[in-house]
Amino acid sequence: MSETHFYEPSAGHRLSHDPFKAIVAPRPIGWISTLDANGVANLAPYSFFNAVCDNPPMIAFSSNTRKHSLTNAEATGEFVWNLATRPLAEAMNLSSAPVPAEVDEFALTGLKTAPCRLVRPPRVAASPAALECRLLQVVELIGRSGRSADHWLVIGEVIGVHIRPEFLRDGTYDTGAAHPIMRAGYRDEYVEATPETFFRMSRPK
Repeated sequence: MSETHFYEPSAGHRLSHDPFKAIVAPRPIGWISTLDANGVANLAPYSFFNAVCDNPPMIAFSSNTRKHSLTNAEATGEFVWNLATRPLAEAMNLSSAPVPAEVDEFALTGLKTAPCRLVRPPRVAASPAALECRLLQVVELIGRSGRSADHWLVIGEVIGVHIRPEFLRDGTYDTGAAHPIMRAGYRDEYVEATPETFFRMSRPK
């Protein structure tokens, strides 16, 4: 077996760019909508996001510093995840702009909102799927050194699910038809899932 490029993150990667995010990829995008205490909407994408439990269903996103989505979720106890897709990619990217808290990213991006059933924040009307969440925990991430990483893991329980009917096929949700996009490493790289890229394997019995 050939030698690998081995490094300890604490000592530096010795490459032109840190490969960590490129290795742990592609990653689902946490496109999170919230309301602040005054009812102003916020919409922002998060690079570190995933489902973390299926019963009850839970999702989590990690906020690098205490950004608006985190503070809003803490203030109201609610947030919504919206599926980011290829047709919505440009709007999703625009919603990442570093704007003041009083700026409504739905207005900034021109995205239409749709009401949720069980929580107050709006969802992205054009998104194929959205998950209404109640906040469960906010966990400050601490490294082995005992110092804060200034990242905060926001965990929510999914209490409501929206699926646009055109993405349901014979009682199943058609993931590929939605053309979801994912982060793929460095700052400007993304991956699109399409029906052609799907394959199947059965679990061993």
